[in-house]
Amino acid sequence: MKFPLLRYDLICLILFSSGIVLTHPRELQSADSPDVQNDQLGHSDAQKIKIIKNISYADTDNPRQQLDLFLPNTRMSDDPLPVIAFIHGGGWRKGSRRSGLQFLAPLVSTGKYLGVSIGYRLTDEATWPAQIYDCKAAIRWLRANAKTYHADPAKIIAVGTSAGGHLVAMLGTSGDVPTLEGKIGTSLNSSSRVCGVIDFFGPTNLTNMGGFHNNPDSPESLLLGGPLLEQKEVAMAASPIHYCSKDDPPFLIIHGTDDKLVPFDQSSQLHKSLQDAGVSTRLIAIEGGGHGRLQSKELASRIRLFLENQFSDSDHEISTQSIPSQSFSEDTGRN
Repeated sequence: MKFPLLRYDLICLILFSSGIVLTHPRELQSADSPDVQNDQLGHSDAQKIKIIKNISYADTDNPRQQLDLFLPNTRMSDDPLPVIAFIHGGGWRKGSRRSGLQFLAPLVSTGKYLGVSIGYRLTDEATWPAQIYDCKAAIRWLRANAKTYHADPAKIIAVGTSAGGHLVAMLGTSGDVPTLEGKIGTSLNSSSRVCGVIDFFGPTNLTNMGGFHNNPDSPESLLLGGPLLEQKEVAMAASPIHYCSKDDPPFLIIHGTDDKLVPFDQSSQLHKSLQDAGVSTRLIAIEGGGHGRLQSKELASRIRLFLENQFSDSDHEISTQSIPSQSFSEDTGRN
């Protein structure tokens, strides 16, 4: 008897409900393997990128408070290059910055950008707001050390998937919130603001995710340091939607309409709150898409246009028409 294959996000939902976290094989591999970046690079990209690993941004020996830099061997310009900062997912309790190269390599290899993949403390080590403290410290470090790597400190876009999407959305909306800055690292005089955000299916309003997210052992409850339903004030304080204001940078939000882990409505709520605040925001729905970052030429093209708009003062029209999930490659990256 043959059994139908279950979708990855449905399997995750079943196991999440039982208090078990299923990590995608790529994420599991990237969590502990120091050489996974070399495996992720195709031969042509490997010839175009220099990787500087394990840079401490927090002035500590904690391996989770480190970042990896990706530099193009050949730059398209003599001017300082813009920076794309990637923050990984994993429910705030798994994952690794090693997974960032899959997204960054095609962009850095063009010679137009620098890439950085940021690690942060997970919930087995620290609860909120440690995660955003770490991410802001990493952005401050980047800005303070921009001259060393011939980077443009005024042009940093943050990109994140799932839990990383939550953190980059928080970077975008809380740039004017001193209580979320923290005191980590030695670059405290530098700004942690970013000039744009690309949020892949990140939680944005922890107070109304519902379902298994309300369980005492859910990823959100572990992040907050206690059962979500008993931590409503902390949940609000940890929600990017709570901080939307007119000075936030432009957002590009990407989410599958059939996501069983992070409801599509989470992105809809953020999009509307940003619009109401007068912020430039675009929401691209992946029709029938689940929880995962898929490979698509159309989506990649829209992302590149967004980067050019923010980095090069271009004024490209970016379509927000939904993209059918069937048009995506089967080679998925659920990081």
